[in-house]
Amino acid sequence: MNRTVFILNGPNLNLLGRREPHIYGYTTLDEIRAASLATAAELDLQCEFRQTNHEGVMVDWLQEAFEQQAAVIINPAGFSFHSIAVLDALKLIQAPLIELHLSNIHARDELHRHSIMSGVVNAVVCGLGAAGYPLALRAVAQLLTRDV
Repeated sequence: MNRTVFILNGPNLNLLGRREPHIYGYTTLDEIRAASLATAAELDLQCEFRQTNHEGVMVDWLQEAFEQQAAVIINPAGFSFHSIAVLDALKLIQAPLIELHLSNIHARDELHRHSIMSGVVNAVVCGLGAAGYPLALRAVAQLLTRDV
C-alpha cells in the first residue's frame, strides 16, 4: 500500500500570514508545511508539500500523484471556483482525496462559496484554519487503513 500523500496548495497561499489575515489567519505556509511534515511522520506517511500559483503546474502535480497512486490533500484556493482543468485532474485520483480550505467557504460571499471540486473528493475540511492540515492528514491515514 502506498503511504505517500501530496499536499497541494493553490494560488496566493504562498502569502499566508500576510494576505487577508482576517480571513486566512496569521500562520504562514512554511509553518503549515512544518506542522504537516511532523504529522505525516507521526502517521508514517511520506509527504510531498507543494504550492503553485499556476494552474498547469497543479494539473501536472495531480497527474504525478495519480501515476504514483498517492493520496492527495488539496487546498485549491482560487482554482476551487472555476478551474475545469484542475477538476478533471482530480478525477484521476484513485487514492484518498481531501479538499481543504482555511476559511469556511460556505459562510463567505457568493463568489467564494461554491467549490466545483467538492463533488469529486472523499471529504472537505474547511473553516479550521491551519489546524485543518493535520486533521486532513489523519483522515488520509484512516482512509488508507480502511482501504486495506
